[in-house]
Amino acid sequence: MTTTDKSDSLTRANGSSIEAAKRLLRIETEALSQMENRIDDAFIKAVNIFAKLRGHVIVSGVGKSGHIGRKISATLASTGTPSSFLHPTEAAHGDLGMVTRDDAALLISKNGSTDELVGLVPYFKFLGIPIVGLIGNAASELAGKCDIVIDVSVKEEGCPMNLAPTASTTVALAMGDALAVALLEEKKFQPKDFAFLHPGGALGRRLSMRVRDIMHTGEEMPIVAPSARLRDVVVEMTRKRLGTACIVDDNQKILGIFTDGDLRRAFEQGIDFENLKVSEVIKRAPRTISPDDLVTRAINVMESYNILVLPVTDAKGVLQGIVHMHDLLKSGIGK
Repeated sequence: MTTTDKSDSLTRANGSSIEAAKRLLRIETEALSQMENRIDDAFIKAVNIFAKLRGHVIVSGVGKSGHIGRKISATLASTGTPSSFLHPTEAAHGDLGMVTRDDAALLISKNGSTDELVGLVPYFKFLGIPIVGLIGNAASELAGKCDIVIDVSVKEEGCPMNLAPTASTTVALAMGDALAVALLEEKKFQPKDFAFLHPGGALGRRLSMRVRDIMHTGEEMPIVAPSARLRDVVVEMTRKRLGTACIVDDNQKILGIFTDGDLRRAFEQGIDFENLKVSEVIKRAPRTISPDDLVTRAINVMESYNILVLPVTDAKGVLQGIVHMHDLLKSGIGK
């Protein structure tokens, strides 16, 4: 086979693969578009049951449905609905002990005939807990044993042989996310609640860190009186290395700031640094932020007004600290 023949063969193979991938995405997109119509009375009943639970939502599934179940359980737990994943096989070897009478079950199955899941039902019935199913076959044995069945059936899988779970797992995951979000709204779950459950990493910091946690205070703050000469202001800026100096009155109330940008413009204009007072240069009071504000708000203000430094003041305008964009980057918030 010549090089040209090999290239043509590879092109044909790639073309076939690309078309298969596009076909799968079309199938999954169509399947997902049908799910909005499945937000019906059964879905609402499931939300009401889970919202009132004193215990956990016990999620279970086998194979690919089990992988989806683990993700749904994690999403529920992270959005304010306590949840645990129960592997059906391990359940028969002691893990059923995690289930209590205060819980509810969420069983996930494409065909509804999985023996391990069907085998869990009598134990759940014995405890008297409600059973909700995300099931792709409403006529199945498992569906008949559930108290509530949410239809997650699909016309076809994206697999060319219509065998490997693709569209079915996608819609099951989406419906699980829909349950979690509906519960989030039902429980009035707030950003502060989300932050409490996500203390680690940048996400938790963005939702919980306050300006007071990272601002410079005390001797770290470059502060000058309005009567200070520009020369002395530059010395203070250089010594504190924050790229600015805050001008305050005798009560520490902020009157203005002098920044590196102001310094460059002063040089360009040939201003007399030896004799000119900083009060003669500052034009208006600066933008400020409260020490109790979230750091994310500081980021928004800095980005909106293209500034690197924000004085931190109390309600009366008294200087409390200074926050610099570099502080945000170091903390991981600004990434």
